[in-house]
Amino acid sequence: MAEYKAHCFCGAVEITVTGEPAVMGYCHCESCRHWSAGPVNAFTLWQPDAVKVTKGADKIGTYNKTPVSYRKACKVCGGHVMSDHPPLKLTDVPAALLPRAVFKPAVHVNYQETVLRMRDGLPKLKDFPKDFGGSGEVLAE
Repeated sequence: MAEYKAHCFCGAVEITVTGEPAVMGYCHCESCRHWSAGPVNAFTLWQPDAVKVTKGADKIGTYNKTPVSYRKACKVCGGHVMSDHPPLKLTDVPAALLPRAVFKPAVHVNYQETVLRMRDGLPKLKDFPKDFGGSGEVLAE
């Protein structure tokens, strides 16, 4: 079974993820753009039991702007660690924190909010897939 280590910017918080992610892709929503400080957020979504804090649990702060995302960062350096998504029953570990994992994006979500058009042949969902509570509507590249 695959195992990947990730850590915050300063290394005070460390997590281990095991197995394979449920899905990988890009989120274009305004909230993710602001959180990631970039025009798009590359995500890897995991079953929560596949993600373990292995160091610095007491140094993790949580902020939730909406009930969809509980974003977790290191209280020492501010570095991102993960985001819990209770409605999806999944945990996001930013793809950039997992350099040994091969990033295989399958979808773009919240593409209606994009500020960076990406022509890569992947489905561009207006919001979320139907099974995640979205419309499932696919937009043109």
